[in-house]
Amino acid sequence: MFQLKENGTTVKRELFAGLTTFLTMAYVIIVNPIILSGAGVPVDQVFMATIIAAVIGTGWMALCANYPIAVAPGMGLNAYFTYTVVLASNGEITYTTAFSAVFVAGILFIIISLTPFREKLITAIPENLKLAITAGIGLFIAFIGLRMSGIVVADESNLVKFGDIAEPAPLLTFIGLFITVALMARKVNGAIFIGMIFTAVIAMFTGQLSIEKVVALPHLPEGMIVFNPVTAISEVIEYGLYGVIFSFILVTLFDTTGTLIGVSKQAGLLKDGKLPRARKALISDSLATTVGSMFGTSPSTAYLESGSGVAVGGRTGLTALTVAILFIIASFFGPLVSSLSDVKAITSPALIIVGSLMIGVVKNINWDEIEVAFPAFLVILSMPLTSSISTGIALGFISYPLIMLVKGRGREVHPLVYIFAVLFILQLVYLPH
Repeated sequence: MFQLKENGTTVKRELFAGLTTFLTMAYVIIVNPIILSGAGVPVDQVFMATIIAAVIGTGWMALCANYPIAVAPGMGLNAYFTYTVVLASNGEITYTTAFSAVFVAGILFIIISLTPFREKLITAIPENLKLAITAGIGLFIAFIGLRMSGIVVADESNLVKFGDIAEPAPLLTFIGLFITVALMARKVNGAIFIGMIFTAVIAMFTGQLSIEKVVALPHLPEGMIVFNPVTAISEVIEYGLYGVIFSFILVTLFDTTGTLIGVSKQAGLLKDGKLPRARKALISDSLATTVGSMFGTSPSTAYLESGSGVAVGGRTGLTALTVAILFIIASFFGPLVSSLSDVKAITSPALIIVGSLMIGVVKNINWDEIEVAFPAFLVILSMPLTSSISTGIALGFISYPLIMLVKGRGREVHPLVYIFAVLFILQLVYLPH
């Protein structure tokens, strides 16, 4: 079924690769509930929704596309959901309304993935802006990690300032950071997840963490949150969440496509520079996003951490299937995750480190040409400072074609980028952002 011999691998190697990938990305089942709980979503609800989305997306990738790539709710988009869409609305937009936007985005994403438009959209957008979006999201979630831990706190005169590191939370965060970075420097598989475990143990000994129960039957406290497309679409129209939907689609589009190409190239699965079964693979994130929103989680994307499984020999969907099964097993540890979510210092190091990994793409941006470098700079700078991914994307897409026109290179800009620029101007002027 998985064509193991044709791909030069074995069952044992695939299972080990799946375990490696799972350990590397397992932090999502702890971090995602913590971030979305800030929007008011119950931790248990997000925990199970995260599992469901991961199993659906990764399972599809395994059984339909036969790729060793895992899918789960994406870092950055969960922060955007909480801090920009819900909290920034000052109570006007509830998390159920925001999940309606994710649901509609997921449906549109499925339609786009079934057509050649997704590929055309990817080629239309300049590489510098794609890289800048990734880097900006990295800074955004790292900043959230610093805020959650108390390392960075509010300041009346300067907006933010350095917190008191003698306090338990910042101190534990620094310890967790050191442990995790040390493990990563030693190239330990699953370093982020293992670092969280070590930090949790320290938190227990210092009295910051109390665990009453570890295992329980999986459950969804609120059941299915979104299920009626008509209601979801009407809420999107009522609250003008068009920019939100576009941001969800755009970021997930780049994340998954970039990860698919990167990991497939690492695994040697590209054929003449092209990705076989690409359309089947590209449906995985849109399907996971749609189903995940119905139960209570933000959009899903392919995880770059899948490269860790490929590095130890994963080549087929059996690796991804192993990851999906391990996520199902993890669903029985809801009470443990709920306890860990009460101590922000346990997960803050993961956000900061993931952010540092994402910012690394800035080295590939062409900084020598101001007409492409400045829009990228605007994207990277504005995302953490405005706490809005969509605002960062908007400023980049507006400034890039304008500067290119002034430079006399307007014909090099794809017509779709001009359309996006006009839409983003309308969004910033007339719609909430």
